[in-house]
Amino acid sequence: MSDEMKTENTDFEVLYKKSQKYFYDEEYSQEEFTKLASLFGDSFRNVKEKEMVKGKIVRIQPDYVIVDVGFKSEGQIPISEFEGMTDLTLGTEVEVVLESVEDQEGNLVLSKKRADFLRVWEKVIAAHDSGEVIKGTITRRIKGGMVVDLMGMDAFLPGSQIDVRPIRDFDAFVGQEMDFKVVKVNIPTENVVVSHKVLVEEELADQRFAILHSLEKGQILEGIVKAVTDFGVFVDLGGVDGLIHITDLSWGRINHPNEVVKLDEKIKVVVTDFDEEKRRISLSLKKLLPHPWENIEQKYEIGKKVSGRVVSLTEYGAFIEIEKGIEGLIHNSEMSWTQHIKHPSQMVSMGQVVEAVILSLDSDEKKISLGMKQLEPDPWHELMEKYPIGSKHSGIVRNLTNFGVFVEMEPGIDGLIHISDLSWTKKIRHPGEVVKKGEKIDVIVLSVDTEQRKISLGHKQITDNPWDTFESLYGNGTDTKGKVSRLIEKGIIVELVEGVDAFVPTSQLTPGKLKNPGNHFAIDQELDLKVIDFDKENKKIVLSAVAFLKDKSEDDINEYISTHKLEKVTVQDFQNAETTKVENLDFPTFEVSPAAGKPKKGGESAG
Repeated sequence: MSDEMKTENTDFEVLYKKSQKYFYDEEYSQEEFTKLASLFGDSFRNVKEKEMVKGKIVRIQPDYVIVDVGFKSEGQIPISEFEGMTDLTLGTEVEVVLESVEDQEGNLVLSKKRADFLRVWEKVIAAHDSGEVIKGTITRRIKGGMVVDLMGMDAFLPGSQIDVRPIRDFDAFVGQEMDFKVVKVNIPTENVVVSHKVLVEEELADQRFAILHSLEKGQILEGIVKAVTDFGVFVDLGGVDGLIHITDLSWGRINHPNEVVKLDEKIKVVVTDFDEEKRRISLSLKKLLPHPWENIEQKYEIGKKVSGRVVSLTEYGAFIEIEKGIEGLIHNSEMSWTQHIKHPSQMVSMGQVVEAVILSLDSDEKKISLGMKQLEPDPWHELMEKYPIGSKHSGIVRNLTNFGVFVEMEPGIDGLIHISDLSWTKKIRHPGEVVKKGEKIDVIVLSVDTEQRKISLGHKQITDNPWDTFESLYGNGTDTKGKVSRLIEKGIIVELVEGVDAFVPTSQLTPGKLKNPGNHFAIDQELDLKVIDFDKENKKIVLSAVAFLKDKSEDDINEYISTHKLEKVTVQDFQNAETTKVENLDFPTFEVSPAAGKPKKGGESAG
């Protein structure tokens, strides 16, 4: 006899002895009792917890449904788990899960809801293993995706797995029934991930294959705008994406692709390039349109007035879009007749609509030159009438340079007074010695050059040339007095009674050597001098102290030597000195060098 049978008989013996107090020995023998107990035990199932079993509804109560699963006791299930069940009647067979053999009250705990879940779970696992397509309904939106009802069970649908195209309105999918493929299951946590995108990709696979193997440059296709970026537009051609670079969207200049296309818009495009290995498709939208430069000469003649929008500003000018794909340049020099434009922003701004005149057109180089100033008459053409040569005017000093003074005659019209035309009598080293910026000054028009747009002005010409008078006052051999006004290396400049400057070379200050006149002569010191050279044409007067003293008394000469602290020189040196005409080489030059304000040393005469 097996150990199992021995144990079973022993259990029945114990049971038999306990039952003797309830019946008489003569009713049942031990053998009969054991047989009856075995038959009674075999009538019950050997059911394990968490196992799914079938049972029959034996009672229906307000809150519970009582189900007999063939166990020693009946189990109860909340009536809410039968919600939606149409045949809830006594005797109906249902599948349930034995959650617990005995709860705190000793009752058998059953669950129909868990049984329903396990039944669906088995189908989901089978669908995952076989790749079967199952239907589900999207019930709500959650972080990262959607929740899908699969036959009463919740599954997760990631946002990226809804479609091959980017989803912009997730809420629009709530309530939709769709086909899904189970792509991931987590058995311990009983989580399921589904995808609709893989089904769409499978459907598009053949279409994608056909497109990729039939692509040709120049081919025209229809697609839907899938994504818009700063650099271009991605177009869905039916499972294959192509890119339209921002420069291929329009013949004209655009700032962002959304100026031309919108998301989900259906458009036609032309294939411009295709890399089969990298599966890159380059598309163009603008090449479906005529090139704007075709037959441009017929649309835009030289001299024609056009209008356009300012699309770019550079250091040298402004680019104007007169139509999509056609831009012209207004150079800084073509913006104003009178103003000196350093940057186009002085006249125009980005986005501004301006008018201009076509100056030149080069269809081969695709260049158009435009002008704004040509919209108005050139004021320089009228200047000869307004400012005839010799006419007198007043202007404002706007700028001082080393070589002269710029005077504003009227807004935008400047003239130049050369430094040599500031004074008849003064040897001017810099215009700042005579005028200041912002001052009003009287001028005479000397010349007008309309082509070079230059007006030459004179200030000294306001008064008569005094050199006609000076000729009679300061002839050669004339004695005069002069006041020291400037000390230079080669001599001194003195101002004569009539206000004219004259030059005394160092050789005419003493017959001896004089290295530095500043050590012997002082500013505003008055000297007795003799004219030794008068040059009316070059406006020069050369004087000599030696020539003046040559025939004077010894006392006068000694007084001069003492006053000016002249060393190693005697009266006889003065009396015997020669006072011939000074060569041009001895004359100082007052043309302004890079060291502004200092006289330039040289042999040319002062102007």
